[in-house]
Amino acid sequence: MSATSPTAVPSFRSRIGSDARSGYYAAPRRYRLHLALSCPRSLQLAVTHGLLGLGDTLPVMLLPAVPDAPGGGYRALRPLYEASWHQHSGPAAAPVLSDGWTGRIVSTHAPDIVRDLTRRFGGQGPDLHPRGAEEAIEGLDRLCEHGITATAQRAGQSDGDPAARDTALATLLRALDVLEWRFASQEYVLGSELRLADVQLWVTLVQLDTVHRHHLDAAAVHRITDHPRLWAYARRLAEHPAFGSRLDLDGIARRHHAHCRGREAAGAAVQIVDWAAYARREAWEPVRQPG
Repeated sequence: MSATSPTAVPSFRSRIGSDARSGYYAAPRRYRLHLALSCPRSLQLAVTHGLLGLGDTLPVMLLPAVPDAPGGGYRALRPLYEASWHQHSGPAAAPVLSDGWTGRIVSTHAPDIVRDLTRRFGGQGPDLHPRGAEEAIEGLDRLCEHGITATAQRAGQSDGDPAARDTALATLLRALDVLEWRFASQEYVLGSELRLADVQLWVTLVQLDTVHRHHLDAAAVHRITDHPRLWAYARRLAEHPAFGSRLDLDGIARRHHAHCRGREAAGAAVQIVDWAAYARREAWEPVRQPG
């Protein structure tokens, strides 16, 4: 199915504090984000970074679309991992938030990183993670992860039990129905304002259309497409330069084909959104990290 996550990766989960007493504290150009835009977690961080206007505060280093080291890691990240974890032998995986002052990794945990971007760096963008919205944002994260991504993967398993595939597809469609109903009365997934939940949902929809769709039959994809308000929302967000310009469609395809072990189905021919129309607008050119 879709690209697998690297295994045996040590968990770095330091946080950015509010002042110098915290050790890691927000300071302009102290930190670096190391991202591969073909990875959904990295794409979520890149969109959030763009919405917050952090280009001059927190540089982004782009990694190759397909990991170039054993185990799903990156050669360019190896020095950071070795400096941060004695005799590290596992994959040097992305995403990574690194500290330029110490040459070490702060965090590899995308949910923590994205919260620290919104809470500690702020920037000129919207309030993506306001106080009091935590439960709603986490609930949407669970819906995306379990109700959409995991069920789409199970529904596309060609060697799986047909009844299990049908059950997974039904669960996926129910999740999309819930979202379709929400957009009947509101502009964004949690109400009238753009939140982190919208970034998560948009990235999930990109993956559903560019990766998971390829393993579903055409009838299933047509049923997924039959949520016009949801997909209109996805197109509307893609028009925003912080979203569309971060799309690396060729990279997503190459990463998928490099790791996927499932068979392509008829749904591969039924594109839902013309993402390329948005990816070509206002190209985003951060620093590309050498291998």
